[in-house]
Amino acid sequence: MGLSRPSVPVAVLVFDGVRLLDVTGPLEVFDVAAELGTGYVVTVCSPDGRDITTSSGLRLGVDCAVAEVADVDTLVVPGGECLVKPGADAELLGAIGHLSRGARRVTSVCAGAFALGAAGMLDGRRATTHWRHADLLQERYPAAEVDAEAIYVRDGRVLTSAGVSSGIDLALALVEEDAGDVLAHEIARELVVFMRRRGAQPQLSVPARTPRPRRDLVRTLCDEVAADPAGDHCLTSMAQRAGLSTRHLSRLFKEGTGQTPATYVAAVRREAAVALVLSGETVAAAARRSGLGSDETLRRHLRAHPED
Repeated sequence: MGLSRPSVPVAVLVFDGVRLLDVTGPLEVFDVAAELGTGYVVTVCSPDGRDITTSSGLRLGVDCAVAEVADVDTLVVPGGECLVKPGADAELLGAIGHLSRGARRVTSVCAGAFALGAAGMLDGRRATTHWRHADLLQERYPAAEVDAEAIYVRDGRVLTSAGVSSGIDLALALVEEDAGDVLAHEIARELVVFMRRRGAQPQLSVPARTPRPRRDLVRTLCDEVAADPAGDHCLTSMAQRAGLSTRHLSRLFKEGTGQTPATYVAAVRREAAVALVLSGETVAAAARRSGLGSDETLRRHLRAHPED
């Protein structure tokens, strides 16, 4: 499917305290997409037209003030810890109201969801934000339904995404919607995105959800499994690499992670397989590339763990 019109104006609304990567992640996606002829034209604007200072202290130039933006197809509201604090900035909320009025899509990255919530745009909608702030977003805007797990959520014309790098996933999803999966995949390759993540995928991977083992040896083994799920990670092989008996390794692994080596490896492989399927791989290919072997093995794992 191609873009419906030759020019697709995207407005990125920035403000003092914005997180830099929340801005530049989507910008890079749209920039590469524009180079490939999609028609995206991006305007970086601030409420009053002045340059802003990001949360890292870097000054960021803007193209114009919000009032000078004539046409908006897609609005991007990046995040920043300043948005989590009580008391929304009236000028910023006015800017969101002005830019969103005629927009086809309104999106946020990370804590940008708090700005959309303050503007009343999350009422009656599903939304997400960084897992660390999800409970607060739900408490502050009870009329919204906050999904603390998803990478990004779409409800009507409003799309919200989780922390920082998920802004890239969100922008790729927008490109896919406008110009098709092939182009979105090509952009991901150009940006060297390891694996395109879909909205339903969890914000925290198995390694990130697992307590970090205190022993270097167990940490190294966990990192090896995460880096190459399809590798040889049977208990005997892992014990040989660690220079330990299988019994000793099992004890250390359980102490460090709360799981047996086999349970941990299976969880990482299952998560990798699901991500591959959501990225467009066949079930058989996903099972093979993740180390689960066959499509029947993958289905058996998913039946045993329906939460995945």
